[in-house]
Amino acid sequence: MRILNFGSLNIDHVYSVEHIARPGETLASSSYEVFAGGKGANQSAALGRAGAPVYHAGLVGSDGAWLIDKLVAAGVDMRFTGQAEKGVTGHALIQVEEESGQNSIVLYPGCNHAVSKARIKAVIEEFSNGDILLLQNEISEIPYLIEQGSARGMSVCLNPAPMTPEVLDYPLDRIDILIVNETEAAALAASVEDPREGRTQSFSTPALDTPLGQSPRSAPVGQLMSRLQQVAPRARLLLTLGERGAVYRGDGSERTVGAVPTAAVDTTGAGDTFVGYFIASVAEGLPTAAALRRAAAAAALCVSRAGAMDSIPLGDEVESTLGPPPGPAPSGGAGGP
Repeated sequence: MRILNFGSLNIDHVYSVEHIARPGETLASSSYEVFAGGKGANQSAALGRAGAPVYHAGLVGSDGAWLIDKLVAAGVDMRFTGQAEKGVTGHALIQVEEESGQNSIVLYPGCNHAVSKARIKAVIEEFSNGDILLLQNEISEIPYLIEQGSARGMSVCLNPAPMTPEVLDYPLDRIDILIVNETEAAALAASVEDPREGRTQSFSTPALDTPLGQSPRSAPVGQLMSRLQQVAPRARLLLTLGERGAVYRGDGSERTVGAVPTAAVDTTGAGDTFVGYFIASVAEGLPTAAALRRAAAAAALCVSRAGAMDSIPLGDEVESTLGPPPGPAPSGGAGGP
């Protein structure tokens, strides 16, 4: 089972400043660093370091060749990533306050929004029934990608980040795995009409402050998962809850996994690491419980280090932190792949 990640590639320009620049103000920066970024690239790096057979498809400009080299070094096959005829690599200009760590970000999509239907069709034709198509929401033509991947018999996994209103118009009924955080889940769930009241149900992120130890069927997380199932009826659902772990529903089972306790240094790459390791485990055929534990362990190692892509652990590091598997599974029986 191969994994095609059709996703973004960004260059992050990070400036350390005394305070975020105000309108009309010119500031001197005490340091400047350049990092590889983009949710697509980060998730591919996680997949590669997990040892999965991952192919990344996307576009860079003439300034982005080093991104390709970096992902190759992480174990990613980059044969389907090309250089756009014009335009620059997607990039972010990030100001970071030295004391507080607060930031201000200007994002330019660049070549990420130059992905064409012709390119998509040509790449998808290289894959087959049973392969996995992983998508985020940082490149163009996502609805077409979903349709083409599904028609090809691929298992389509969507992580709709960043969440935009357009996501509600995507063919979500063709999604096989939906991975969302609290904000994304609330936005999707709010689009579903409550049949009892004849109106759209409102879900807000603060309403999700339910302890992870509580049953996944209990309100409000259970209600939220049910709403998500209406949005993506055939999908296995994975709701990530940050330091409270994650909740999974699918294959007739419901499961939770707690976050692994760790001293957090930088949480930037945690979500992408979790997604990458979970999908790698699915492709490997691991039971759901084992896949969730592995993803949580990888995310914990990631946040214990500075950086995003550079902090993603290798598979051997993750395995060394995992103890013996837990006892009997919770409600729903053994999880599927």
